[in-house]
Amino acid sequence: MNLPSRRSFIKNTVGAASLLLINNNIFAKEVKELSLPERMLPAPLNGGFRMENYWVWDPSIVKGEDGLYHMFASRWSKDYGFGNWVTNSEIVRAVSQHPAGPYAFAEVVLPARGPKFFDGRTTHNARIIKSGDYYLLYYFGNTYPGPDPEPGIDVWGNGLAQKAWMNKRIGLAWSKSVFGPWQRSEQPILEPRPGHWDASITSNPSPVALPNGSIYLMYKSSQKDHNPPLLLGAAGARSFQGPYERLADKPLFEFHSKGQMDNDVEDPFVWWANDHYELIMKDRFGHICGEEGGGIHARSKDGIKWKLADPIKAYSRHILWEDGSKTRQANFERPFLLFEDGKPTHLFAATGSGSRPYELENSWNMVIPLK
Repeated sequence: MNLPSRRSFIKNTVGAASLLLINNNIFAKEVKELSLPERMLPAPLNGGFRMENYWVWDPSIVKGEDGLYHMFASRWSKDYGFGNWVTNSEIVRAVSQHPAGPYAFAEVVLPARGPKFFDGRTTHNARIIKSGDYYLLYYFGNTYPGPDPEPGIDVWGNGLAQKAWMNKRIGLAWSKSVFGPWQRSEQPILEPRPGHWDASITSNPSPVALPNGSIYLMYKSSQKDHNPPLLLGAAGARSFQGPYERLADKPLFEFHSKGQMDNDVEDPFVWWANDHYELIMKDRFGHICGEEGGGIHARSKDGIKWKLADPIKAYSRHILWEDGSKTRQANFERPFLLFEDGKPTHLFAATGSGSRPYELENSWNMVIPLK
């Protein structure tokens, strides 16, 4: 199947989805209503999803055909260090009667399936969406040489993590039921491009199912390895089955002020807001929103040219809990908004307690209800 040109893709997707013309005043009002800092309510202490003896990450929620809320997330055993997400993670499903949870583990959805597969050793960065009759589960998978690492081994110290990291590729699983069975792509749906800014990996998928059945996909990559800058690109396809083609040759965000660290953003969550795209994403070093690990809010008409919103900041690592206590989370990442009736109702994020980012004692997927 031939994919239309970038211009044709943008024209078709925007034209099919724009059912109502709105003026600038209404557009500004809509953006103001989507300001997350103004909507956030205290976080429930027992909300979200956690598992004893497991690291938990990557919240992504969909309402199933049973009327319940299903979270697709990543987990890996605490017999290993937190850094083993890149070598030992698997995607699981958890379920709750209420959107805020608590969510209870239900099953492993994408287990390891052997080193010969591109995603045979690790599955991570779950993103679940619904398009037509299908549930679509985007993720990255990898493989690496040799046996599985033994508990207690420092995979970043012995070089295995770096090898696994460079093999990160975006994959896709689909099913007509939230319970499966899931059909997994045999090959990555998006490969790196040698000689370009995204030559190393494809990772951190953030898909949007557009009203005409096409898919917009934001992804993360870098020019050579896991060091900064980590940048974001855009791809698209006529349907979830692909093929997926780049919509822009250059990274989507290049903030030129103090150096390459300023460009380091990741963990986008993108959605379609009637006639334009919106996103929230993590500012790794805080040079854009003013807080290391804080969130940025941006919007775009075509998914390629993005402008920072007002306010720029979408979320913070400083959390107010329902008992009145306040904490500064070591991490607050992989943001995900749950929409119901077209409105965002809950903000989910992977979080952890510890002395500093990625040096965690525990990790779980937390939730903040929205006004």
